Amino acid sequence: MLPSNADVARVLGELAVLSEIDEGSPQAFRVRAYQNAQRSIEQQTGEVARMSASQLAGLKGIGRSTADKIREYVDTGSIRKLEELRARHPVGKQELLRVPGLGPKTIGLLDELLGVRDLPSLRAALDDGRIAALPGLGEKTADNLRRAIEQLGLSSKQTRVPLHVAKPLAERLVAALERLDAVEQAAYAGSVRRFRETIGDLDVLVASRDPATVTEAFLGLGEIASVIGSGATKTSVLTSEGVQVDLRVVPPESFGAALLYFTGSRAHNIRLRQRALRRGLTLNEYALARLPEDEQEPAAPHVGEDREADGEADPGADGERDATGDTRRDLEVMAQGTEEEVYAALGLPYIAAELREDDGEIEAAEAGTAPQLVERADLRGDLHDHTDWSGDGRASLEDMVAGAVARGHAYLGLTDHAEDLRINGISRDGMLRQRRLVRELEQERGDIRLLHGAELNIGVDGSLDYDAEFLAGFDWLVASVHSHFTRPVGEQTARVLAAIRHPSVTAIGHLHGRMIGKRPGIELDLDRVLDAAVETGTAIEVNSNLRRLDASAEVIREGARRGVTFVISTDAHAVGELDNLRHGVANARRGGLPRDQVANTWPLERFESWVAAVRGA
Repeated sequence: MLPSNADVARVLGELAVLSEIDEGSPQAFRVRAYQNAQRSIEQQTGEVARMSASQLAGLKGIGRSTADKIREYVDTGSIRKLEELRARHPVGKQELLRVPGLGPKTIGLLDELLGVRDLPSLRAALDDGRIAALPGLGEKTADNLRRAIEQLGLSSKQTRVPLHVAKPLAERLVAALERLDAVEQAAYAGSVRRFRETIGDLDVLVASRDPATVTEAFLGLGEIASVIGSGATKTSVLTSEGVQVDLRVVPPESFGAALLYFTGSRAHNIRLRQRALRRGLTLNEYALARLPEDEQEPAAPHVGEDREADGEADPGADGERDATGDTRRDLEVMAQGTEEEVYAALGLPYIAAELREDDGEIEAAEAGTAPQLVERADLRGDLHDHTDWSGDGRASLEDMVAGAVARGHAYLGLTDHAEDLRINGISRDGMLRQRRLVRELEQERGDIRLLHGAELNIGVDGSLDYDAEFLAGFDWLVASVHSHFTRPVGEQTARVLAAIRHPSVTAIGHLHGRMIGKRPGIELDLDRVLDAAVETGTAIEVNSNLRRLDASAEVIREGARRGVTFVISTDAHAVGELDNLRHGVANARRGGLPRDQVANTWPLERFESWVAAVRGA
């Protein structure tokens, strides 16, 4: 089974991270080479595993040495250099890069002098004062590291995995399993399917009548580093990224019941099981079944301790009765094939996976008051996109527009960085030149409305790039915080409010400026911010980048309640990233955002009328 492009890109990404630690610099030649190659592979449409080394070396961003390593991976399933780096720098050491203030050089120093190779040993060295005592670091650095660990939620003994690591991993594993002849269906479940920002471990489900073959193939995947345990229908492993994955193989006829069971939070599942019992039924990972009359009692089942902090219940051994309910096979099955069938048999409409947290979703479903959630197919445009005119953009204007058209967009917001972002921004003259090209391209193509815009920088005092007259000439303006993340809440709120109230600003990008697992966002008085957005009509962005997911689901939920208008945008810097809209949609669904509160679900005429109203035109 040839590795997919995603498999190859993932391996190159791991080489880049480990080389950064090994060479002590994110700017080292090898690091940049692997990063460039990873981006190149991600943009390819053909199967790179079928290319020769010479063909690979002919691709933009891939040198001969990297091409040889790609072929080594395709031909053997591993790369000798990667195995050497893994041995020198275990997974726990890689996690230290997530801590702000810890660069590769400092990580190397801590390893050499203190034996710090993971988050627990880092916390211990902070607690006993060894880091503060190191020359060149001191108490101030130690305090900053403690604060960063606390703000990022890394102080818990249980390591949480960011969604931007877990979801691509889940998709790669499912894609690999789906290619097996013995597999009828495969899906990921649990926290990843509910789209939580971080997860404890990953559940992968497979429908098959040949569990042994599936398990053998799963254990042979290149991402599997070690086996925790393996049985007839459940196998637990650790991947090379340090993520625990639980593979469960179920009979094909039970796939729907299993997917429902392993997706819902512990609290959601308890509510469903209680509902089943009140109807004389029992619900588990195999089926919703009818209990014998003498066992039909309304009492709730006993529920044991959860195996994961965010709450997936864990079934017992095959054929035993435990917290999941009655697993006997002689009961009358009421529903099991699909989730929709199980919910319907419980007297409920289908409940979206992202909502299954026991946060009112069952009551809303029962009362018929659940919102009509946005779906990917509802989106008619993308409103935050960069080209290679930005210093960090990786695709031409023409390619980004073609990519948007290929994805069915009716309009596209081109928002390259403005001049105050000195490394990546565009001057006034540059913006005017780009505007002329955008107008010409729009007229030449005739199949998409192009909005010439910019991503403005919200200064610490609330100021924006360019003057008011120049800003009025843009079609669409996103304003975002890119610096000064640690200012007091009052100052941060004031700067964002100033941007919201600026007459030319149409949307606020990545509201808190956070990077999940790496950088906490700015602190805001959300009541004031959301109320101002309602007052002015300025949209709040749901940024689809998995590292951001900003605004968060919690902010989306509160904004939806207040009547805020949102836009779901990719913040794409390359053509392939235009596909990330699906992530923004999932986050919006988790926040319970009704479709009609998402401006880029609207037809072009309604959308442009709204933009004109926001800008007072």
